[in-house]
Amino acid sequence: MTIFLSGGAKNGKSSLAQDLAVRLAGDGSLYYVATMVPVDEEDRQRIRRHVADRAGLGFQTVECGRHILSALDGVDRTGTFLLDSVTALLMNEMFTDVGVDPSAGERCAAELTAFIRAVENAVIVSDAIYSDAERYDEITELYRAALARADRACAAACDTVIEMVAGQPVIYKGGLPK
Repeated sequence: MTIFLSGGAKNGKSSLAQDLAVRLAGDGSLYYVATMVPVDEEDRQRIRRHVADRAGLGFQTVECGRHILSALDGVDRTGTFLLDSVTALLMNEMFTDVGVDPSAGERCAAELTAFIRAVENAVIVSDAIYSDAERYDEITELYRAALARADRACAAACDTVIEMVAGQPVIYKGGLPK
């Protein structure tokens, strides 16, 4: 089963994603695909908090900030994967040492779709950053459009689509694992 989970910041996505992944894994392999590449102390604190939240749940961490299909090298593809997050993955792909890559959204969408199709179980987490009516600078708008493209691709490829709204899951497609 594959699940796409989106929603606003600090809305319970990570806790729900962990619960769903653990449920899907049963006694099988359980992987946490960490896409964030920390750039400051706030990022490092967030990573420490997520690691502490996963403690004792049986996750094997796979660090993969770019080229998401490489996260599948040497792992059991019949296991369960919690990929957190599309938002960070796209940021890493789009904003490189050599500048902004405008093709990153399309490439990310294709690679995420291939990732979802290559595994038995996955929970894919992304952040909904589209709800305000603010118009941002050209680069930010390029990123938001690319994230929307990647999120739509994930939602189309997954069996279940869930949005966290005010801390509550709203299911738009499919259902929860038993």
